Amino acid sequence: MNERETVIITGFGPFRQFLVNPSWKAAQELQLVGLGERIDVYIKEIPVSYDATRQIISELWQTLKPKFAVHLGVARSSSVIVEQTGKNSGYRDRDVCGFCPESNFCIEGGPEKLDSVVNMRAVSKCFKRAGMDVIYSRDAGRYLCDFAYYCSLYHSQRRAAFIHIPSSGSLASPDTLVPILQALILTMLQHLEDTKQHEEQHPPLRQILI
Repeated sequence: MNERETVIITGFGPFRQFLVNPSWKAAQELQLVGLGERIDVYIKEIPVSYDATRQIISELWQTLKPKFAVHLGVARSSSVIVEQTGKNSGYRDRDVCGFCPESNFCIEGGPEKLDSVVNMRAVSKCFKRAGMDVIYSRDAGRYLCDFAYYCSLYHSQRRAAFIHIPSSGSLASPDTLVPILQALILTMLQHLEDTKQHEEQHPPLRQILI
């Protein structure tokens, strides 16, 4: 298969002390280093706004129809954190516009939780074995990071990832961080491919009966 595929990478816009959000800087750096010859990297800065995030992510999936999306955000941590789960409700903290989503939901009528199709625990273990500080998490924080992740999982048949990048420590340096992020995303894409092949070889019983 030689056809090119698109991977979306997003970072957030200005927030609190960050006039340029480190997650957006990381997305720009990842576009420069790329993800190999067959992958087109499309980057997008997302405002720290519930309404804008919901609209932008929906439009990205509808118009670009990417293979995968990776959303980056900053955490108060010195580790890289890979998130497994996006949550639909509980968004009570106001965004930079002073707004909270109606009924505190991402998507009215959507499932309460959505997990990425990629096994983030397995990805984390792989990097920990290699001596890298990559942590697995199932709680993306019930703010714009969690909100963006859920929206993307909802619109993508769960073909999305969220990575929290550190705000401090040695891993916060772009020279150290970007190669780790690049390797993480390539590992996730391989997991995605392995999952697809497994499903093709072992279709669900319901699908066989149909």
